[in-house]
Formats: sequence, structure tokens, C-alpha cells
Amino acid sequence: MREVIWIEKYRPHRLEDVVGQDEVIRRLRSYVRSGNLPHLLFSGPPGVGKTASAVSVARELFGEEWHNNFIELNASDERGIDVVRHKIKDFARTAPLGEADFKIIFLDEADALTHDAQSALRRTMERYTKSCRFILSCNYSSKIIEPIQSRCAIYRFKPVSDEAVEERIRYIASQEGLTVTDDGVDAIKYVAHGDMRRAINALQAAAMMSTRIDVDTIYQITATAHPERMVELIKVSLKGDFMAARSMLDDLLMEEGLSGEDVLAQLHRAVFEVNIPEKSKLQLMEKIGEVDFRLTEGANERIQLESLLAYFAIIGEG
Repeated sequence: MREVIWIEKYRPHRLEDVVGQDEVIRRLRSYVRSGNLPHLLFSGPPGVGKTASAVSVARELFGEEWHNNFIELNASDERGIDVVRHKIKDFARTAPLGEADFKIIFLDEADALTHDAQSALRRTMERYTKSCRFILSCNYSSKIIEPIQSRCAIYRFKPVSDEAVEERIRYIASQEGLTVTDDGVDAIKYVAHGDMRRAINALQAAAMMSTRIDVDTIYQITATAHPERMVELIKVSLKGDFMAARSMLDDLLMEEGLSGEDVLAQLHRAVFEVNIPEKSKLQLMEKIGEVDFRLTEGANERIQLESLLAYFAIIGEG
């Protein structure tokens, strides 16, 4: 029997089911009540409800016929100008079905579109506005050209709050007959970091191991180190015990299988948990940013991370 993907099983079907975006949902609901819609641009981090909101708007506007008047395209798969000239334009130029006044094209990850494709898209949006509305979704609105932004009502989605994540996780756990400990919920909130999709996927992955889910299960299944270990790594480094810190780093990379980027991202979060002067935190953050850039450019992760620990030790001695 095929395993049901929980992120699809518990996907919101109505605007009121989208959690953590109260202000955005309130404004979108006013469009549904009026029965009309401008072009929309949803901007925000992944897993915060952009796609769910777009689908919910179509469901509430068109009712049972929403599939006939709604198309979803992922721009990261089809990002060239041809998809705008053919696939999008062909759908936009046909009349809506049933009693709908217009159709909706949902373009996910629109910031992956090439500049030429975006330039072609802006003309299509203008030409077929009577029969078609566009909803664009992106992680970075700065990558969307200004002419498209000026044609859209822009909605910025924020990371989902820890309270909303906990409420949803406990609801799913109750529906699936799971027992999630309090520290397990805290671990899911830490791993999710405002991403509801990541939280639900972590819960399902942990549920495949046991019906009782605790902190160790979550960190093991998501390949995440305990935050306390990262704080301890920083403290040991600041004390000047470089070899002990290097041994801890070896455990994270070799035993737990974390990548250099994973370690760096958790160190970044852990710096704020260490009781050191603000000036020292500024110096550590500056160095973390420098190492992150070097890793992005393809530098050796082991050398860069050990260099970071050595810098921590020098700061601690100072």
C-alpha cells in the first residue's frame, strides 16, 4: 500500500485553514468575498503557506469547478521564454469554463524564471487580464522584475510561528495516533525554524520509526545535531581548547554525517545562546558569515570549519 504523504493529506483546502499568516489571509478573504482578484505576488520563505493560499483562493472562488479554471506551473522546471510564449499564453487566451469570470494561473517559484521569460510574462499579464489572473510565488521578490511587481498586489508571508507549528503538529499527531513528547515538539520547532512543510515531514519520518516520538528521534531522523552540542562546541572553542573542539567537530561530520553547511547554520543559531559579551558575538558572526561565503564558493569545508574554531579560540583568549 502506498504511503500517504502527510504534507498533501493535511494541506489546507480553505483560507481559514492556513495557519500563521492571519493578516495575509484576512486580505485574501476580502477578494474572495468580492468575487474578483488582481494579479498577486506571494513572497516569503519556503513552507509558510504560499501555494496552499493560492489553491485555497481558487477553491473558494470557483467551487467544484476550480480544477477547470486553475493551472499550476513550477517555474524552476520550465523557466525559459518558450513556456511563457506557449504553455502560459495558450491557457490564458482560452475563455473560462462554467460561471467563472476568469481563470487563474499559479506560477510557483517565479524567481527562477529567466529575465527574458519575465519580460515576456509581463506583456501576457497585461494582454489577457480580462480572462485570466496570475498568482506568482517566489522566495525573493527582488528577483522579480519591477514591471511585474508593479502589476501585482504584493503579499509577504512570514515564517510560521513556533506556536502555530506546535498546534498543527499536535493536531496531526492526534489524528495519526502518535504520542509526541514535549521535548519532541520543541525539537520539531527547532528543526522547522518557521517552515511548516519541514515540520510535518519530520513528524512523518519519525512516525515511521515509532509511535512515540521524542527529541532523540527527531534529531536522528532529520540529521540535526542537538542544539546543546553546538553551544558546548562554541564554549569549548572559546576556552582555547582547540583540540577538544576539533574532536567534537569530527563527531558531527564523521559520526553524525552533517555537512559543513549544516554545522555552520547551527553554529550561527547557537552563538546567540552563549553568554559572552555583545562585541564578541559580533566578531563571531562576522567570521561565520565569511566562512559561509567561502563554502558557497567551493572552499574545503574541513579547513574552513577548523579555521572558524581556531578563530573562536583566539577570540576567547582575547
